[in-house]
Amino acid sequence: MKEKSKFLKPEYLENRELSWLQFNKRILAEAKDKNILLFERIKFLSITASNLDEFFMVRIATLIDMIHADYTKRDIAGMTPREQLEAILPEAKEFMAEQYKTLNRSLLPQLEKCGLHLIRHHEDLSEKQAEYVDEYFRKNVYPVLTPMAVDQSRPFPLIQNRTLNIGALIKDKKHEDVVDIATVQVPGVLPRIVPVPAEEEGETAIILLEEVIERNLDQLFLNYTVLSAHPYRVMRNADLTIDEDEASDLLKEMEKQIRQRQWGEVIRLEVADTMDRRLQKKLMEQLKVDENYVYKIKGPLDLTFLMKAYGLDGFDEYRLPKFVPQPVPGLDRERGIFDQIRERDILLHHPYYEFTPVVDFISQAANDPNVLAIKQTLYRVSGNSPIVASLARAAENGKQVTVLVELKARFDEENNIGWAKMLEKAGCHVIYGLVGLKTHSKIALVVRREEEGIRRYVHLGTGNYNDVTAKLYTDMGLLTCNDAIGEDATAVFNMLSGYSEPPVWNKLMVAPIWMKDQFLTLINRETENARKGKEARIIAKKNSLCEPAIIEALYKASAAGVKIDLIVRGICCLKVGIPGISENIQVRSIVGNFLEHARIFYFYNGGFEDVYMGSADWMPRNLDKRVEITFPVEDEKLKQEAISILRLQLADTLKAHILQPNGREYAKQDLRGLERIGAQNEFCKQAMQKKTKVDESVVKHVFEPITAKQN
Repeated sequence: MKEKSKFLKPEYLENRELSWLQFNKRILAEAKDKNILLFERIKFLSITASNLDEFFMVRIATLIDMIHADYTKRDIAGMTPREQLEAILPEAKEFMAEQYKTLNRSLLPQLEKCGLHLIRHHEDLSEKQAEYVDEYFRKNVYPVLTPMAVDQSRPFPLIQNRTLNIGALIKDKKHEDVVDIATVQVPGVLPRIVPVPAEEEGETAIILLEEVIERNLDQLFLNYTVLSAHPYRVMRNADLTIDEDEASDLLKEMEKQIRQRQWGEVIRLEVADTMDRRLQKKLMEQLKVDENYVYKIKGPLDLTFLMKAYGLDGFDEYRLPKFVPQPVPGLDRERGIFDQIRERDILLHHPYYEFTPVVDFISQAANDPNVLAIKQTLYRVSGNSPIVASLARAAENGKQVTVLVELKARFDEENNIGWAKMLEKAGCHVIYGLVGLKTHSKIALVVRREEEGIRRYVHLGTGNYNDVTAKLYTDMGLLTCNDAIGEDATAVFNMLSGYSEPPVWNKLMVAPIWMKDQFLTLINRETENARKGKEARIIAKKNSLCEPAIIEALYKASAAGVKIDLIVRGICCLKVGIPGISENIQVRSIVGNFLEHARIFYFYNGGFEDVYMGSADWMPRNLDKRVEITFPVEDEKLKQEAISILRLQLADTLKAHILQPNGREYAKQDLRGLERIGAQNEFCKQAMQKKTKVDESVVKHVFEPITAKQN
């Protein structure tokens, strides 16, 4: 048996689920921060609720499945699935309590002061408001509702995942000794926020749809007396289990699994904390939920409604002005995209600069008579995707179009099935990737006939081909016609469609083939340089870090004297400040107005700096179980632009949360004596000024610059 590394002792590592909860706490910290505009704070609180839902449906659900299967293998932090669950559930309940404390004690009172009144209970409506609400119910809500009484002849209905419902105890007016349970689903097709006449001019009053329904519940059960009624919500196991080897048609199997998702085991039951104990007990019995998975809520259930409140008219002074992505410097939309790519590689930085060049890349390829073929991977796309429309048009124009649509993209499965069928009808060759692997890479290849012969144009990115999220997520992209990268791109698609792996790769690091080994080689090279007394430096920006082999290599590098800066948005299983192990490592997490999503990796390499970007995080699933691509940035000008991005992120003093030594707590920096620098704000300013590199004066006082390339 292989001896456990001294660098991978359980006490040196953090459990990934507990680390994720810390990430959501960092978002909650933004909701608490009184220096942030009020409506931005309610947006952050809404995001914490959405994140927590997915965490339960996938991560906690997976732990419960492991426990059911008597799986006892310990994670890298030395915890069994049962031990993890026992540690997570109390923290999750504490986190939810903190969410509602933030809402009730801070945000709602502040919203009242700025003229937005949330009427918490229908009993608090004025006479005029009550009349309005009742009329709204009769005209707009009543026709949509389906009341479901439960008795000996009517079984308890399926309560769908994440839907909001109202449970009630009802008594038959003819048989008053019999108390039954009833339930009504709050329809998701209607707006949850219902505006009502305000008491004072210039103010806004709203009430939630469930309160409107609860007020009029007796109209749904005319032959019954409603004894009590309260909202509740269930969360089900939504992790799909697919045996791809046994699935003769992956598309049909995915459709079947999506339907079954609604029947998953209930892993969380949210109830109003004022709910009648008898009603709660009946719900627990019907849903087969024990007390450990019941969450009593002091306020409105499902705080994602706050994202709708964020968009209410009349409160512009309480939210940030919407940033408009700027044209990419040096790129002329009046000229053909392929002519400009031939002249130079083009680096894209979203959302500060437009996603338009990526859309144009596929659109112009679809119309260009010299384009012979287009090949592209799609993981998540927008609901009305211009890229998908261009791919369909290209096929209709007679071009060879191959699209890998990843059907297993979590919670986008149904959307992707629809796109796959549409593209097939248009004449595209649609493939679903490799058995047992998700295809998470972001790559598009255009094959074009030119005077000199066939030329390959490639787009590589860190984010999805989604024109909507490209305005919300920070991502990087590269447009190039480099021959070596073009050859590798062809090899990637041949591997995906024909299972043919090339004997060698030129430039691209591809997982699960050799990306992990190459990252380890790059880290180990810095380690060896440090041991030889040379300057050594690693900077890595990614979403998550929990791959044991990578963490071990980073610990060894730190012990050898390599200065390491990690910018990790979410999960980080590495600990800092361990004597002799991780004293040279700093970890920061930036939580800002945009979702940090780009993966950028820097290695000093004795002064010949290496910069890579890609789709993969340093996680086992990315490096071992997905098709991922990481690509080099070799043009010296573009490389310095990428380094400039890293430098500014390391200089951030406003939005950066720093991982504390020997723990998993994060804290913002004490601003005394520091310049107030927010990286995302600076990138916006930089884009508005049509610059590609940040001004050196912005970072010189707070960050030791990366040494320039040696001559």
